[in-house]
Amino acid sequence: MEIKRAGSQPSGKGPADWFTGTVRVDPLFSANEPARAGGALVTFEPGARTAWHTHPLGQTLIVTAGMGLVQREGGPIEEIRPGDVVWFPPNEKHWHGASPTTAMSHIAIQEALNGSPVTWMEKVSDEQYRP
Repeated sequence: MEIKRAGSQPSGKGPADWFTGTVRVDPLFSANEPARAGGALVTFEPGARTAWHTHPLGQTLIVTAGMGLVQREGGPIEEIRPGDVVWFPPNEKHWHGASPTTAMSHIAIQEALNGSPVTWMEKVSDEQYRP
């Protein structure tokens, strides 16, 4: 058994290569072999968002606070709110983040394949974010 005590893992800033705006990442858990799932609490300030990306084994988001936006490639931008659970299938290109005026937090859970849980792509432009 392993217990990760609240406050025992430092918060980190979402890297500018992968995020637009102010994003905080609070690690929750990482996979211990043979498991491969990891999770983090991610908080986006208004207007902040991820770059386009995929996950080799999919991703689940559990919205915990605020109001956010999600979009899969070729689909409409959709609003997400506390209690919503979003599933992106393996290799589905997508992005997620806060609304333009409201912060949003979610728990992100994904599995690593061959050591990698995500493939980052181009940033979401202002035009894509606010069509």
